[in-house]
Amino acid sequence: MEGRLLGLVDAGQVPVPRLTVPADGGSSSTASRWAAVIVNFEAGELLRDCVGSVLADDSAGPVELVVVDNGSGDASVRVMSEAYPAVTVIAAPGNVGYARGANLGIAATRAPIVAVLNADTRLEPGAAAALVARLESQPRVGACGPRLKNTDGTDYPSARADPSLPIAVGHSLFGTWWPSNPFTKRYRQVDADPSRPRVVDWVSGAGVWLRRRALDTVGGWDERYFMYLEDVDLCHRLRRAGWEIVYEPGGVVWHVQGASTRRRPVRMLVEHHRSAWRFARVRLTGPRSLLLPFVALYLAVRAVASIAARSWRSEHREGRA
Repeated sequence: MEGRLLGLVDAGQVPVPRLTVPADGGSSSTASRWAAVIVNFEAGELLRDCVGSVLADDSAGPVELVVVDNGSGDASVRVMSEAYPAVTVIAAPGNVGYARGANLGIAATRAPIVAVLNADTRLEPGAAAALVARLESQPRVGACGPRLKNTDGTDYPSARADPSLPIAVGHSLFGTWWPSNPFTKRYRQVDADPSRPRVVDWVSGAGVWLRRRALDTVGGWDERYFMYLEDVDLCHRLRRAGWEIVYEPGGVVWHVQGASTRRRPVRMLVEHHRSAWRFARVRLTGPRSLLLPFVALYLAVRAVASIAARSWRSEHREGRA
C-alpha cells in the first residue's frame, strides 16, 4: 500500500541465514564472478535506476542480482519490477534494517564477490570490472570501496580513518560548523588524492564490494545496527581478522544520499546516536570501558541537542515561508 509507514521488525525475529556458498557453489563454468545486493526502503524510482545501472555494467561479466525490500510502503519495487521483471526480490518482513537486509541478500547469492549497494546509487560503466579485479588480484583484501560521487559531481569522502575516541568526539563537536577542523579532516581523509587507490580503515556501506570468504570469517554484517556505523563495524572486524580494506577509484558509483532517510530525520538522528553507542561498546573494552558512562552521557546530550536544533531549523524555515 503506497504511502503506508510500516513498523520496524526486530531483526532477531528473522532466522539468520548462512552466508557461505554451498560446497559446489561457484564451481560451474557459468557461475558469475560477482553478485550485487541492493537494499531498498522506499527509494522510489531511484531503485529502478540503480538496478538498471547494475545490469548495464557487464564489465565483470553477468551479475547475480538480488533486491532486498525492507517493507517499503511506496511503489519502488513495483516500478522496478515492471522495468526488470526477471530481477529477484526478497521481501523482508518489515524494515529490518540495512545490515539485516544485506545479510538476507548475500545469503541468497553464490558468487565469491558480492557488492552491497544503497538503492539510491548508480554504477558507472566499468565500475564492476575495477572492483572485482582488485579483489581477485589481492587475496587479502576483504572489502573494496569505489569512488563515490555526489550528484553535483563532487567526491564524497567514502574512504575514511578509524574513528578513535578523540577523532570521533572532535568530529562530532566541530564537523557541522567548522568542516575544516583537524579532527574532521583526519577522519574524512580530505587531504588524500581521490584519484589514487589506497589502503584505508573503512569504506562506506553505500557501495562496497566484499569477499564472501572474508564475510564468513566475521559472521557477516552485525544486525544489531539498524542504521549507521554498520559499515564502520564490519570493516573494523574484517581488519581485526587480518583482512585489508581498500579504496579503488577506478570504479565510480554515484550516490544521491538520503533517499530513504530524509523523510524521517528525527528517527535517523536517534538511530545514528544509538549505533554510535553500540560501536563505542565494541571499541572501549578493558580499562577503557571506564569511559563508557561519559560516552553515554555525551551521546545522549548530543542527540537531544541535534533533535532540538533540527526542530528549530524546521520551524524557522516554515516561519519564513
